[in-house]
Amino acid sequence: METHVKILAILHIVFGAIGLLIAAACLAFFGVIAGVIQTAAESNSTPDAQLAVPVVGILGAIVVILIVVFSLPGIIAGIGLLHYREWARIVGIVLAAISLPGIPFGTAMGIYGLWVLLNPETVRLFARPQP
Repeated sequence: METHVKILAILHIVFGAIGLLIAAACLAFFGVIAGVIQTAAESNSTPDAQLAVPVVGILGAIVVILIVVFSLPGIIAGIGLLHYREWARIVGIVLAAISLPGIPFGTAMGIYGLWVLLNPETVRLFARPQP
């Protein structure tokens, strides 16, 4: 089961890192869109465009924050799983349960995560004293 725990940890870290990259891309995308709207507003002096800039900024911030909030726990749990920390096993179980509705990758990762982390051999693995 040690191999499965390490695979699961690496999957959590990789998917979390991909999420952070997507958050950075969304931040850049919404920044560019807000800049284009601002430029158009200045050249046309339309009040509607001036109103759209903060709306796009707020929407972009919300999207980026949500992606980061969902990505960071996976990275943290993955690092903890690599070091066989009991708290990381619990966080991994919660993340696996939360990801089950995310068809197809979330469901696959959720089932695999629950199978690995709820296995009695894994429970014993995490219960042993760590050096």
